[in-house]
Amino acid sequence: MHSLVARVQALALALGAPGVFLLTFLDSSVLSLPEIADLAILLLVTQHKSRLVLYAGSATLGSVAGCLLLYHLGRKGGDALLRSRFAGRGVERASRVFSRYGLMAVLIPAVLPPPAPFKVFVLLAGITRVSQPRFILAITLGRGVRYFGEGYLAVRYGDQAAVFLEEHGRTMSLWLAGALVGGLAVYLAWRKALTHKAR
Repeated sequence: MHSLVARVQALALALGAPGVFLLTFLDSSVLSLPEIADLAILLLVTQHKSRLVLYAGSATLGSVAGCLLLYHLGRKGGDALLRSRFAGRGVERASRVFSRYGLMAVLIPAVLPPPAPFKVFVLLAGITRVSQPRFILAITLGRGVRYFGEGYLAVRYGDQAAVFLEEHGRTMSLWLAGALVGGLAVYLAWRKALTHKAR
């Protein structure tokens, strides 16, 4: 863990916000770099607390761009691409979850840390031709909550933020995901009530 942190710290401090953008773009699209981007944000914000918005925003934008690449690959390559990248049984399970919960199946894994499945749902969003604006909104919300939350931890806990995240990250992510789902449910119910009232 300590050697990984040291390598990420060197990379992140050398590249800054563009480096964070690149890490999250790669992690959300063609590569799997679990926890690397998260550590980079923690380390950079710890070093430069006033740049929280810059680093967390760069990470969010990089992830959205990477997810859009996967989304469009899903639209073009479809089911064959999905099954070539993921195990058959996992794809079937993910398909059932996606068909039942739609974009919630993208939003919630976007908040959760690894090893929560994520890319399979991004590909499914492309394959099922989910509206691109709605897809971008879901990814921006999920990743924004995750990366800005990590930035807040770095401001609050400094050098201990990585340790705190390792010990409590999963629990916090579940709470954040629950809060997002609750907030969205309230918003959708409110919109439905307004539409019904307008009739």
